[in-house]
Amino acid sequence: MRMFVSERAQQIPPSGIRKFFDLALTMDDVISLGVGEPDFRTPWNICESGIYSIEQGVTSYTSNRGLQTLRDALSAHLASRYQLKYSADDEMVITTGVSEALDIAVRAIVNPGDEVLIAEPSYVSYAPCVTLAGGIPVPVECTEQDHFRLNPDTLQEKITDKTKALIINFPNNPTGAIMKKEDLEPIADIVTDRDLLLISDEVYSELTYENSHTAPATVKDLWQRTITLNGFSKAYAMTGWRVGFLCAPQEICDAALKIHQYVMLCAPVMGQVGALEALRSAEDEKTSMVNEYRLRRNMFVAGLNKIGLSCHVPEGAFYAFPSVKGTGLSDVEFAERLLKEQRVAVVPGSVFGSGGDYHLRCAYAVSRKDLNEALGRMETFVNGL
Repeated sequence: MRMFVSERAQQIPPSGIRKFFDLALTMDDVISLGVGEPDFRTPWNICESGIYSIEQGVTSYTSNRGLQTLRDALSAHLASRYQLKYSADDEMVITTGVSEALDIAVRAIVNPGDEVLIAEPSYVSYAPCVTLAGGIPVPVECTEQDHFRLNPDTLQEKITDKTKALIINFPNNPTGAIMKKEDLEPIADIVTDRDLLLISDEVYSELTYENSHTAPATVKDLWQRTITLNGFSKAYAMTGWRVGFLCAPQEICDAALKIHQYVMLCAPVMGQVGALEALRSAEDEKTSMVNEYRLRRNMFVAGLNKIGLSCHVPEGAFYAFPSVKGTGLSDVEFAERLLKEQRVAVVPGSVFGSGGDYHLRCAYAVSRKDLNEALGRMETFVNGL
């Protein structure tokens, strides 16, 4: 039946994250640091609002753009928290998670043969989305020497006459790196000078520690060139609710909306109601989660460095990205043996593209007890090499 499968579908690989997660599910006594999902339950007030909406019969389609009340609240939230000014009526679409927002953003701007630069290491869906849209993904490596931030000189070297856009994700999955305003300013100059568009995935924007998040669209003249993607999954522990959003200048937003109308129609109404409640009343719960992540990060990163797995301190998201170069193993060999011999599941950094080789993505979105146990098992494994 392979002859019936499209060439584009054949070109894209299966997710390297899911491979290790699915293998771990077949084994007993595994501590999984592999999947990037909060271990907290969705705050009860959010759940209650969704339940109440069902009880009241709020189970129909919404506007293609999403609930007006949610868009109004979101517009106010973005302006207050990030100084991002987007019209709730013309420059915003509520999507089924940030995954859909990314997909329709790419398809709204990419023509066959367009090159799209991707700051890597990056989330595994960026390059496949570009490929499925007929574009050509071009990696731009962010190195450990640059603290996994995007280097303007490296970016400049990758731009050609075919380059259409740049995709970035800060705070970053898998490295936990952030980009401050002063880091973004030279990037903004390049994007403007070379007449590019920017797709900025900011789903971890609420999960920062020492420095608050800077939205790229607020830097210099980037607003009119930026498609901002974000959602509720990580900040409010709402992964299964599937609510994200896309914000962009009206013409680009309208193009993305047309694709959204045909492939998705609207995000689930119960999820949208829950997202509205999150904006209204879940700030304290979110802050508590971020504080707990900070404690876990400090403990876990210190433990990794102690056992000889050099690890920079992530400033956002909930991932540690230690190096295994000193062990003599590749990241894939290390991850496979660690899972089989010590029952700890991590993701090889190489699945996230350029700059990920000889690193591991370890999600510290698990209890401190499990993190301590994982560190003990990892130390046993390293000492036995």
